[in-house]
Amino acid sequence: MLLAGWALALGVVLLTGLLLTRVLADRWPLTSEDGVNRALASARTPAGDNITWLLSRLGDTGTVVAACTVAVIVLRLVLHRWRESIFVAACTIGQSVVFLFTTLAIERERPDVPKLDDSPPTSSFPSGHTGASLVLCLALAVVVHRQVRRQWARWSLIVLLLLIPLSVAAGRLYRGMHHPTDIAGSVLNAVLVVLITSWVLNRYAPEDAPAAEDEPSGTKSA
Repeated sequence: MLLAGWALALGVVLLTGLLLTRVLADRWPLTSEDGVNRALASARTPAGDNITWLLSRLGDTGTVVAACTVAVIVLRLVLHRWRESIFVAACTIGQSVVFLFTTLAIERERPDVPKLDDSPPTSSFPSGHTGASLVLCLALAVVVHRQVRRQWARWSLIVLLLLIPLSVAAGRLYRGMHHPTDIAGSVLNAVLVVLITSWVLNRYAPEDAPAAEDEPSGTKSA
């Protein structure tokens, strides 16, 4: 069922990519979206170059895989069950599957501005860095929303988590690696995968709740 859900997400993202690259490519606002990239390129500074290099690294495959692995282990140890760990890992894997198949089917050149990074051998649509960081942070935000009792802590953590992919997306635009609609495509990918994975696990996965005495004092049941 999970694979079927991811296939649905893939179909939606593929359709969006085809619309952007074949149907709407010569129409406004797509004809003017690269003005954002040109404006950012013209405003580059040495400090901005260094900062966005660091921000982009937050979306690297190695960084996301390492962060996901740590999150899976920590959630298992803290919550004393596998449900949240499986959710986070499944979301990360699902986004990657949709991204890879999309880039195989959609061919889109990167923005026509000087690029500050080497271009990976994949299509510009969607942004892999943004999608990978966003899906992991969204999945963790869902867990935080369900598990953290104190409202101030819950929303502080969620805001901090969402600032990470936002920073990655800004960095990729600044560095000339993606069109704005590539970022939108990665957001669509991540959101669909998180929603579908959450729905499937809630509907079909049996509860794996810890005993009451083992439940962390700062959390609540999903």
